[in-house]
Amino acid sequence: MTLILGCIPALIDNFFAFSRITSMSHRTVFFISDGTGITAETFGNAILAQFEMKTRHVRLPFVDSADKAHQAVRQINHTAEVENIKPIVFTTLVNMEVLEVIREGCKGMLLDMFGTFVHPLEEELGIKSHHRVGRFSDASKSKEYHDRIEAINFSLAHDDGQSNRDLESAEVILVGVSRSGKTPTSLYLAMQHGMKAANYPLIPEDFDRKQLPPALVPYRKKIFGLSILPERLSEIRSERRPNSKYASLENCRQEVADAESMMRRSGIRWLSTTSKSIEEIATTILQEIKPDRLIY
Repeated sequence: MTLILGCIPALIDNFFAFSRITSMSHRTVFFISDGTGITAETFGNAILAQFEMKTRHVRLPFVDSADKAHQAVRQINHTAEVENIKPIVFTTLVNMEVLEVIREGCKGMLLDMFGTFVHPLEEELGIKSHHRVGRFSDASKSKEYHDRIEAINFSLAHDDGQSNRDLESAEVILVGVSRSGKTPTSLYLAMQHGMKAANYPLIPEDFDRKQLPPALVPYRKKIFGLSILPERLSEIRSERRPNSKYASLENCRQEVADAESMMRRSGIRWLSTTSKSIEEIATTILQEIKPDRLIY
């Protein structure tokens, strides 16, 4: 881990030095992979976020042959000629023959992320990597992949309180007022980490009873609450149902206050989603819930 973290500053320094070559703030960025390109784009975007610049993204997935690599090179070089500036090229290519075509012919700034991290790790660990193409290769044989699909199906079936069946299988149950971020967070946890996440809306009937929905009471330890500022909630709801009581600021204030009071009385952990991304919300939940296992 120390070795990997040590490589990151150098990668960012090289990128920053290159960005000073020109005063132009607009760049085309290519993400090339012999798989889906998700890893290249995710990692590349994390680095690009450190710089104030506008970018045009081009993802080139499934570049798994020399012929496709030559096609990618032609596209990159054409962009360089038209825009009169080097494109930035992030790659996660594991096929060395394909990578060599890109290295030799590409007129962009090439950032080989696997080369930066995998080769030093091979030397440190004294073993060769699998050089496996793609995060989801051999999906039919992967228990982790099937667990992820099962988690997604579970989260969809238990979205917005659709079903109370099999809640004992849930690893987390999200509660909160309507439009506080429960559904996207549940699906993110399922898709990214293979967690079976259910979500349940808190509604006026629950507030009148001043109790959690009866179906959730046996699973109190699995419950995590999401809240949101009433002003932001009103904005979100107004996009769906403008000029309605549902979206009115007064109603949003009352629902949020009632929901937070209920969560405090019930001893439920909760957070405000107002200014947080789905990734930040999910990470906080994982830190609090501490599930026995996670898929990455």
